[in-house]
Parts: sequence; structure tokens; C-alpha cells
Amino acid sequence: MTPAARVQTAIELLDRIVEAARAKAAPADRILAEWFRNNRFAGSKDRRAIRELVYAAIRACGPVPASGRAAMLRLAETDPAIAPLFDGSNYGAAPIAEGEPVAEGGVAPSWLIARLAASGVEGGEAEALLDRAPLDLRVNTLKAERATVTLPEPAEPTAAPHGLRLATGTPVEQWPAFRAGEIEVQDTGSQLACLAAGAQPGETVIDLCAGGGGKTLALAAAMDNQGRLIASDTDRNRLSRLAPRADRAGAADIATILLNPQREMEALAEFAGQADAVLVDAPCSGTGTWRRNPEARWRLDEQELSRLTTLQAYLLDVAAQLVKPGGRIVYVTCSLLDEEGAGQFDALLARHPDLQPRALALPLGRPRGQGIRLSPAPDSTDGFFIACAARVQAAA
Repeated sequence: MTPAARVQTAIELLDRIVEAARAKAAPADRILAEWFRNNRFAGSKDRRAIRELVYAAIRACGPVPASGRAAMLRLAETDPAIAPLFDGSNYGAAPIAEGEPVAEGGVAPSWLIARLAASGVEGGEAEALLDRAPLDLRVNTLKAERATVTLPEPAEPTAAPHGLRLATGTPVEQWPAFRAGEIEVQDTGSQLACLAAGAQPGETVIDLCAGGGGKTLALAAAMDNQGRLIASDTDRNRLSRLAPRADRAGAADIATILLNPQREMEALAEFAGQADAVLVDAPCSGTGTWRRNPEARWRLDEQELSRLTTLQAYLLDVAAQLVKPGGRIVYVTCSLLDEEGAGQFDALLARHPDLQPRALALPLGRPRGQGIRLSPAPDSTDGFFIACAARVQAAA
């Protein structure tokens, strides 16, 4: 493919991504994967270049653009190499017309910029949300150690005790260490959220919103496969991914429980008041993950944010029913909005006076409310809010 044809292909893919974002349909990575699968004529260099163009254009736009062409024209304003490729050549993009509409730039739609600013995220910290993310690994201590694990490329230790960092796009899934379960791909911030849980061998630990199980596997390693570890979620497909990952990682005796929404305690009744730790990695806006999913800015609206904050409060109340006296709830969201983070945690403590905040000692992050905030600019992690509450033990 010629460079001009790559630009036109990226424009057509951006049209699909914009439409899907408005309809809250398939995400960008799935749209790209489907196109690459159905268009084998595009070689590896073409695929790489098209992907780079698409995501660069998404990052260049703040609000949802009117079209893929408007998004690419916005990128052309910031990257002088793009405009000459609108050359009208065969399979290429039509020449740029005078006065042609160009998408608006910025970090996010205006309402969301205001919410971030109200949460103390402005200027360079906000702009860093759209940087390219590095590739972070967690060394699985059930099988290896950070100091001795053998990798084909040098990796930099991170602030997480078992973390390593590589360049974006490193094909770690092809490495023997990955296939052997010695390493997992996991952002440093996510690793620190698991560290905050303080899971110990012999404890009963519940990963309430386990999803595909990335944090569950980190908890299993911290517990050294000793104790009771329960991974629960309402999404059958995501939860089903845990078993093969656990087999590869050597993580034994993880109980998986499929939950019915709004009826979670029916499935978890036997654990009521029994858990030493409950990790609540709640569904959220994902504002802290824009480095990896920049089009998520286009999918979020105020109605969806309200739904998510209501769900977060509900899940925290479920966790409060599970934790035993002296046990702890660790609340995690990959969001930088206070209404999902510090404010949500304060509301939990107000509803449950028998829960008391517990200070966290993490190697990265800054205090935010009664928890810790991680964000890309100061910490080189995804954005997270992490907080811990312990249930007060009854007096003897």
C-alpha cells in the first residue's frame, strides 16, 4: 500500500470507529482487528502504519469528530507529514479543500474536561492521559523472580516489587517466559492496586469484580496458592478467560463464581462476614486508561457516568457484607474523577460507620481524599484511585 492509501484506509476505519463510539458499539481495537482479518493484502508494515495513523488521529481529537476525514485533517495540523498524503492518487485520500471541516482538538469533550478539572486534573497532567503507554509486566512469583527471570530483551524494573517495563508493542506473548506463565502483562498501577490488597497466605480473599482475572492472578501469587481465593463477576465471557490463564500461571484453587446482577449475595452467601479482604475493582469511566483506549473519551456521557457511580456504590455495599471484623475492603477504580474515587470512598464510610479508612503505603501516588491517586504524568502508570477501609472489630 502507498502512504496515501494508508491514510485513506485509516480515514475509512475512523469513520467506523466514530459511528461505533456514538452507538456504544464495538471498540476501536476490535474494528481494526476485523478489518485486518478481512483484508489480507495489507502486509505487516501496512497494518502497523494504519494502526498508528488511526490511534494518532483519535488522540488528536477532543470531542467526537464529525467524520474520519475530519479526524485525519486534525492530525494533519499537528503532523506536517500527513497533509501531502491527501494527494488524490489511486486509492489515496482526496486533496484537502479550502475551508474543509477539521475536528476539534483537546484532551476530551468539554463537559469531561470540566469534571477532570474539578477533580484536580488539569494542564500537563490531563494532557498526559493521551500519551502512549509503555508495556509493563508482572513477574509471577509462583514460577519466577524478577531478578532472575530470563527474557529476550532487557527490561527496566518498575516501582512495583515484581514489575518490569518494556517498550510499547514488544511481542511478549511470543516469548517462552510468557508461554510458561512466568510473566503477565499488567500495568504498574494495577500491580500496586493488588499490593494494596495485602493478600496473605491462608486468608480468604474475594476479587469481587474479577473480569478476566489479571488481578486475581496477582492475588494468587501473593497468597502463594495458600488460602481461599474467590474470583466473581457478572460477565460469563470475561470470567471464563481466567481458567486457562490460571493454568499457565500455576495459580491453583481459585474458585470462580458467576454472579447475577443485583443478586450477588445469593451466590456469595457462604462468604458473608468471612472475607479477610475484598478487592472491589469496580466498573468505571476508564478515564485513567485513555493512554490505551483513547476513543473511550467519546463513549462516555453524563448518563453513563451516573450509572457507573450508582453501580460502584452498590458493589461497595456488597463488599461491606462480605468482609469480616478486622478484615478490609480495597477499592480501586481506573478513573481520575473524584465522584468515582475519593468522593465514592467517602460516601462508603458515611454509610458504614463500622468501616474505618486505613492508610496505604505505596511506592507511587499522591494522597487524594482518604486514598491514593496514581496518574500518568507523575507516576508513569495508568490513572487509578486506590483506598482501603477496615471493619472495626467488636470490643472484647
